[in-house]
Amino acid sequence: MKILGIDPGYAIVGFGVIESQNGRYRPLDYGAITTPAKAEFADRLEIIYDRLSELLTLHMPEAISLEQLFYVSNAKTVIGVAEARGVILLACKKHRVPVFEYTPLQVKQAVTGYGKAEKAQVQEMTRKLLCLKSVPKPDDTADALAMAICHGQAAGSAFRRRLLEGAKH
Repeated sequence: MKILGIDPGYAIVGFGVIESQNGRYRPLDYGAITTPAKAEFADRLEIIYDRLSELLTLHMPEAISLEQLFYVSNAKTVIGVAEARGVILLACKKHRVPVFEYTPLQVKQAVTGYGKAEKAQVQEMTRKLLCLKSVPKPDDTADALAMAICHGQAAGSAFRRRLLEGAKH
């Protein structure tokens, strides 16, 4: 199964495309979509949409693994990220790719086996699972690859397989 993991944002959108087969993962492409800080916000959203659409066309993933939005303390930031997520969801819908959302706790649990793992632990385990020489940078890229691995783990369950089959019809 080809999975595109996405760490949403409006300044940086991390992405990671992996192949998941029988509990093994192979990285296919990863990086970050960046937007200029001084650009109009609508222009930043357009950049995200256009670049993500290119990635969806290029890789044709079978599933998208997207981090659920969580609110910490900065309302302005969370609103911007929510708007970027809307653009991401629209691009995925337009390309007819099912989206599966996971919390940070679920990603940590899937990648490290411990839901309260530190960020560095998740990144190192992601590196190991993908047989990479170093942890991808920026952090958003490593986080997106962890998102993809999380879905690879979840998709292996009988319940997720039924959901995926239903999404294809």
